[in-house]
Amino acid sequence: MTRKQATLTGLRDALRKFAAARDWQQFHTPKNLAMALSVEAAELLEHFQWLTADQSLRLNTGSRRAIADEIADVLLYLTRLADVLRIDPLEAARRKLRRNARKYPVSRAKGNARKYNEL
Repeated sequence: MTRKQATLTGLRDALRKFAAARDWQQFHTPKNLAMALSVEAAELLEHFQWLTADQSLRLNTGSRRAIADEIADVLLYLTRLADVLRIDPLEAARRKLRRNARKYPVSRAKGNARKYNEL
């Protein structure tokens, strides 16, 4: 990966070029990209399906490589979806993190996994 592609903007631009070279923009509708993203997320989940929590922390090299590929697929589809919808994913994540900080104040949420409306 080049230095330019190491940024999210660079990745987005590389994906645009990749899709354009293959004339795939016609298939990259929000609906199709969201569906593909869901499929790739499910493929990521499949690697952990029957593992214990401890086993999921001690993955062998082959499993880590396969999981890295699935994480890459999720990131690629998510980046492409955000681009097609003209959403800045980093800004959206910052906004969501601020909202989550209000929903889950440290004083009430620290050390438990309950949903905000159960705190």
